[in-house]
Formats: sequence, C-alpha cells, structure tokens
Amino acid sequence: MKNSIPCVIFAGGKSKRMGEDKALLPFGNFESLALYQQERLKPYFQKVYISCKDKNKFGFEGDFIEDLKDFQEYSPLVGLVSVFEKIEDRYIFVLSVDSPFFEIDDFYRLYENIKDDFDAVVSKQGNDIHPLCSIYSRDILFRAKELLQNNRHKLKDLLKESKTKYVDFENEKSFMNLNYKEDYKNAQRILKW
Repeated sequence: MKNSIPCVIFAGGKSKRMGEDKALLPFGNFESLALYQQERLKPYFQKVYISCKDKNKFGFEGDFIEDLKDFQEYSPLVGLVSVFEKIEDRYIFVLSVDSPFFEIDDFYRLYENIKDDFDAVVSKQGNDIHPLCSIYSRDILFRAKELLQNNRHKLKDLLKESKTKYVDFENEKSFMNLNYKEDYKNAQRILKW
C-alpha cells in the first residue's frame, strides 16, 4: 500500500560543487537523476513532488512545486516553505535529489517516529544530520517563515529552534550525497553492481 505522506524530492539547488545541475545528470537508465528519483519512489507514495526553482528545466512529466517568487535565494528552507504553502498535507517526507540510495525501509523508520509533539523527524548517521532525508510537520511553517524574514536559510537552524526527533541510522550508503563529479561517478559504479 502506498504511503499517504507526500514525498518531495528537493531538486532546486545550484549544484556549485558539481559544476552543473546535478538533478539533470543522467543516472542509471534514466535521462536524469531527478527522473530516476521520481520513478523509484512512485511505487511507495501516493504523491511524489519535485521541489525546484523552475520546472521548465526538466524534460519529463511530473508534479513540480516551484519556489515562491518572493525569494530569489537558493535554499532548502525556501523550498520547504514553498511546498507547505502549496500543498495542504500535515506531513511531508523530503529527500534530496542527490541521495539516490536512500532506502524505503529508512523512510519507514522515520515514519514510525512521527509523534504529535514533533515538528520534524530527522535522519542522523554518525555525527551527521540529514535534514533533506527527513519528515516535516506543517507546524514548523511559522518558524521557517520567521527565519526567512531574518535572512536565515539553514535547515539546521530551523531544527535547533523546533521540536526535532533524531533517528540514528548505521547504513552510510543511504546517505551518500552526489556533491562532486567523483561522487557521481562512484554512484554510477555502485548502481551497476
């Protein structure tokens, strides 16, 4: 059965370290990493959205949520506010487009930890937290807007000022990010195994 919490793939970054838009890089048998993520997650969620600055850059059909035009900044916090402003769901699962190995079982571990008094249920692996592999409640929206009004764009700041539950994971592969060309090449090799 598909989960009723929407999955939102965050694909609106600048990809400065990669040197080109990582969301558009070919991945596996798919024309882009964004399409790969969308198609692999569709069987598990009733709705899969892609958060972005401009949906016109994608060459495939999908449910895109563009960042609100009030914000020119490229930041996940802008994306989070934009998503909650455009959909009415109480919870959303967010996943970075460049985390192609995050497993559905990891999502269910986060899902099991949703409680009414948490604003966010966030993945943690070792000493690293992963705000873009997490579940957010709409209750966080007011605080997120306040941070943006004060030109603060870090999700970690939002989590520090919210009721956040951290869930520990041991599987490093799930949290592998494709930030640099070498990461991308390595991920392509892993995919072929």
